[in-house]
This record gives sequence, C-alpha cells and structure tokens, in this order.
Amino acid sequence: MQCMYPLQIQTFRNLLKACIAQRDLITGKILHALYIKSLIPPSTYLSNHFTSLYIKCGSLHSAQTSFHLTQHPNVFSYNTLINAYAKHSLIHLAHQLFEEIPQPDIVSYNTLIAAYADRGECGPALRLFEEVRELGLGLDGFTLSGVITACGYDVGLVRQLHCFVVMCGYDCYTSVNNVLLACYSRKGFLNEAKRVFREMGEGGGRDEVSWNAMIVACGQHREGLEAVGLFGEMVRKGLKVDMFTMASVLTAFTCVKDLLGGMQFHGMMIKSGFHGNSHVGSGLIDLYSKCAGGMMECRKVFEEIRAPDLVLWNTMISGFSQYEDLSEDALWCFREMQRNGFRPDDCSFVCVTSACSNLSSPSVGKQVHALAIKSDIPYNRISVNNALVAMYSKCGNVHDARRVFDTMAEHNTVSLNSMIAGYAQHGVEAESLRLFELMLQKDISPNSITFISVLSACGHTGKVEEGQKYFNMMKEKFGIEPEAEHFSCMIDLLGRAGKLKEAERIIETMPFNPGSIEWATLLGACRKHGNVELAAKAASEFLRLEPYNAAPYVMLSNMYASVARWEEAANIKRMMRGRGVKKKPGCSWIEMDKKVHVFVAEDTSHPMIKEIHLYMEELLRKMKQAGYVPDIKWALVKDEEVGRNEKERRLLYHSEKLAVAFGLISTEEGVPILVVKNLRICGDCHNAIKLISAITGRKITVRDAHRFHCFKEGHCSCRDYW
Repeated sequence: MQCMYPLQIQTFRNLLKACIAQRDLITGKILHALYIKSLIPPSTYLSNHFTSLYIKCGSLHSAQTSFHLTQHPNVFSYNTLINAYAKHSLIHLAHQLFEEIPQPDIVSYNTLIAAYADRGECGPALRLFEEVRELGLGLDGFTLSGVITACGYDVGLVRQLHCFVVMCGYDCYTSVNNVLLACYSRKGFLNEAKRVFREMGEGGGRDEVSWNAMIVACGQHREGLEAVGLFGEMVRKGLKVDMFTMASVLTAFTCVKDLLGGMQFHGMMIKSGFHGNSHVGSGLIDLYSKCAGGMMECRKVFEEIRAPDLVLWNTMISGFSQYEDLSEDALWCFREMQRNGFRPDDCSFVCVTSACSNLSSPSVGKQVHALAIKSDIPYNRISVNNALVAMYSKCGNVHDARRVFDTMAEHNTVSLNSMIAGYAQHGVEAESLRLFELMLQKDISPNSITFISVLSACGHTGKVEEGQKYFNMMKEKFGIEPEAEHFSCMIDLLGRAGKLKEAERIIETMPFNPGSIEWATLLGACRKHGNVELAAKAASEFLRLEPYNAAPYVMLSNMYASVARWEEAANIKRMMRGRGVKKKPGCSWIEMDKKVHVFVAEDTSHPMIKEIHLYMEELLRKMKQAGYVPDIKWALVKDEEVGRNEKERRLLYHSEKLAVAFGLISTEEGVPILVVKNLRICGDCHNAIKLISAITGRKITVRDAHRFHCFKEGHCSCRDYW
C-alpha cells in the first residue's frame, strides 16, 4: 500500500495533536485505526502520541495496548506510561515498567520519585535518588523537590537534604525552596520555614507559590495577622495576586478562626471580582463552615459561583458533614453533584462517608461503599478505605471495619488511628492496644490523634498505669507535645477510676489555661462517683467559659436531684431559664428498612407506639422475673411529686428502651439491632438492656454520645465501666 505524502502525514500529526489537546477520544480512535492499518508510516513519535491521547482521555487500558503495539519504544514511551500508572496509584506497575527501560533518563527517575512522594514513601524515593547520583545523570529541581516531599514527615531527613541543597548550590531552584518551606511548616517548624522564605528573598528567587505557601504556613500556626501582612506586602510589591493567593489568605483566616477578618476579606474579593471564582469559593465555604457555626453563608457563596467544579462540590459536602444535624444535606449535595454530571473522586467519597458516620446509617454507608467499588477511582485509594474503616466503626460494625482494614493493600497512620479508635469505642481495648504496638513495630509513626485513641482505650477500661505510660511516651519517645485533648483523656482516665483529686491536679498543672472540655470531663467523672462538691466547682468553671451551654446546668441539676437536694436543683434550673438556655432534648433513633425512626421519652407519636408499649410491659414482666429492679433514682423527680409506680412507668418509656423495643418487634429473631442516642445512656436503661439482650437472645448495640455499648447475653462490652 502506498505511503501518504509528507504533507498528508503532517496533516495527520496535526489532527492527532488537536485530538490530544481537546481530549477527543472518538476522533483519536479513528486516527489510531488508520495508523494500525498501515495507512500511515509507523513511527515511535506517533505511537507515543496515541499513548498520550488515551492517558489524557482517562483510558489507561487503551494506553497500555498502544504502548505494547509500539514497535520501537524509546525512553519517552516508557516515561509516559509510568506517569499514567503513578497518577492511577499503580506504583508497583510503574516501578516494574521502570525496571524494563534500557536506559532510564532523569525524567524517568523524577517521575517515579514523584509517584513515591505522593504516597509518602520515603525509602524507595531515597534509593532512586541515590541511583541518580551514582549514575551521574544530573540532578534538577524536580528530583530534589520529589525526594524532599517524600521525606517530608521526617524533619531530620529534610534537614539533611536541605544541607545537601545548599552545599551543592541547588538552592537556586525556587521549586526546591518552596517544597522545603512547605515541609518545615507542615511539621510545625515555622521559624525554619520563615528562614527559607527570607533567604529566597535575598536571592530574588521568590515566586507567587512561595508567597502563598508562607501565607498558609503563618495561618496554620495561628499567626493570622502576619499572614495578612504578607498578603499586603505582596500587593505592594506588585506581585500577581491570583485565586491561589486569595485562597491562601482565606486559609489563614480559617486556621485562626477569624470570622470577622474573613468576612472583611470576602468584601474585598467581591470588589476585586474574585468572589465568583470556584477555587476562591472553596476557601470561602471552608471559612464559613468552620467559623460561622453553620452552612447558611456557604449556600450563598455556592450560589454565586458561575461554574462550580468538583472541588467546590466536595467542599460543600465536607462542610455539611461537619455538622451531625446536616449530614442528610451532605448526602443530598453528593447526589446533586452527580446529577450535575460530576463523577465523585476519592475526596468526594471521604466526605460523604464521614456524613454516613454521623448518621450511624449502616444501609447508606454500604451503598456509598458499593458506589466507591463501582467507581473509576482506584479502589485501593487509601484515603477512601480509611474513611470506610471509620464509618463502619461509627455505625456499630467493628467487624466490617476490620474486614476493610485487613483487605487494604497498605496502611498508614490514619488507617491504624481509625481502627484503634474503633476498637476503643467498642470496648475492645485489648485489640486497640495490640494494634498500637503493631504500629510501633511496623515503624508507622503515631501522631497526636493516635494517642487520643490509645488514652481513650485505657480510660474506658481503667488502665491507669498504662495510660500514664503512653501519655509520657508521647513527648519522651515521639516528641509530640500533649494538647488539650490529651489532658482531657488523662482527666477522664483518672476520673473514671475514682481518682478525682489527681484529675483535678492535672487541670491545675496544665501548661495552658484549661478550657470547657477539661472541666466538662471532670464534671462527668464527678457525676459517675457522686462527688457533688467538686462537681459544683467544675460546673462553675465550665459555665464561666460557656455560660450558654446547657450541659453543665443539666449535669449539675441532675446530680443534685439524684441525692435529693431538690432546692439546689431548682436553683440551677431557674438560672438556666433566666439566661435563656435550653436543654438539648434527649432522643434515640433506629434505622429500619432504610427509614430512621426517632423516639423521645414517653413518646406517643410513633404509629406503632401501642404495640411498643405492650411489648415493653411484657418485657418488664420477664425482666422482673430475672431479677430486674428499676433504679428509680434515674427518674429524677421528688418522692412527694410521684410515687414509685409512676417513676417505674417513666423509666420504662425512656427513649432508648422504646427504640430497642421497636427494633425487636420489627426484625426477625437473631437479627442484631443498632440504636443511637444523642446523649449519654441512662443508668437504668443500661441495666435493663443487658437483661433484654439475655431474654431475647439478641445482640443490641447502643451508640451514645460517648461510646458504643454492645449488649449480648446479659453483658455489655463496657463491663459496666462507663
């Protein structure tokens, strides 16, 4: 068959380039068919372009086929496919193909190093870096940026690489300095980040990325004013202020919770015309969702964006998922995003899975899990699996959480944190602590969140000595400074064990002023052990910090009522009414056939309430035969107001008992049920549900505001230590 004239070949090349630029897969396939049929002279150049076309159009399988059809692949051919494998998180295939290159060039190494950097795998990246030096290929900014990013979690290594950069004169690369700045900032070394930024200025090597990174660094370290000052200096120097700069300043306001400053900056952006930009819109939504206490302003921002992108939709879903009572809105937003033609990515699934966790909806969580499997994102994406582990744990199914965990190709700190926290919340503290020890054996560095879960596991089981050991280990072994949450865990650990004076001493000796969380934790411990005097002190301090939070009023009032100090209880209630503080109504809910049924105490609104009451009365008869005695102190009413029988009746119709009864009569025998309560489970309900689980032969899980109670055969996973 005759070959085409040079002019026609050039036209063919131009058409192919246009297909790549426009991601026109259909026309590209037609051209490829002509090429395969030998109507166009074969060339490595054209074959490489077809591989690039398929990669840009998201067809990895076709790209692989195109590569294998290339008669004489060159290093560019290999690099193109390696890059595609890296972007699809197929690092093992990328490395395997890299090993097949006859003579890899610096681009080959840079591509693979960058792939390992994206995954935070320091060892392989360093080995490749050493090979580059041994082969004398000539390092460039991409090589060093990649290897520094890969080692970003080890500040010691970053410092060594920084020395190497300066000694060998590679500090002239702005990209390398930007990565160093970001690494130092991310690990809390703001002064080192500032020094890098300052030295870049001396050589005139700062670009817009440098300024944006420094603004974000200051914001993350609660130096919002300095971040805003940097923005002002950037403007005065006449540097280009783009959407990334605006988003960086918004991040600074968000990090320091400066809503007023953020709103003023929002006004400036409206005048500058940036408010309609999708990237800036994401920053605004993040600001308002985290600092304004709701999503009303976020909705307004979203509606002003002319062309919302996937990132903006994800930010909205994330914003809704931060509020338990808006989790349904997060699911609606996720569905609406799909209706608008957007395919969810890994971030979408992480955000919507978080919303499922808040709802404690196993059915919706499983639907999202199934959709993630069916989607075109790599199923081994670690962030999605981490979210699924957390979701199943929070939905009361620690078994499925462990199943997802065990099927993951790899684990990181977040994976282990999620599983450790899941076991701790379900009272499986032995497995929780075993996983922590396994984490240390695998050289996966724990972070501050890890220790919160570990200390919580110790707290729920009364392991005071172990808890103190792990608390000391944080700083001594890992250099992690204890934060408010860690001190709260220690207060809880000691308080649950009845060591109230030691718990109070921790509050008094903390390296910073105690907040409402610490006093609330001590107040809860006082309630458990009946120390009314110390409870009054804790409640007073709590109210000083948060005078409109209902929790301290309710907890102290209930404590007074439980010991028949009715006048003090009434005074607390009067104070509460005088300040206009309203108690959060207690309610319990259960999901049945994809519908959520909500109950409140003495509920009469449910369509099956008569059947529920009849069933509860029958259960009460069987429970009393088994030795159950209603603990009427939990009725919290005066003896002269109502008699014992009325108190028992009120206890019988607590919201968690009603939800459990409905679950039992609505499901077949042997089917486990999950009930969620928005407050702490009542002591009488705890005792009653233990007996109900034995009488009915059911596994009953109650998730309250603090933990999971898994009732089975008359026992609870908390072993009555809660």
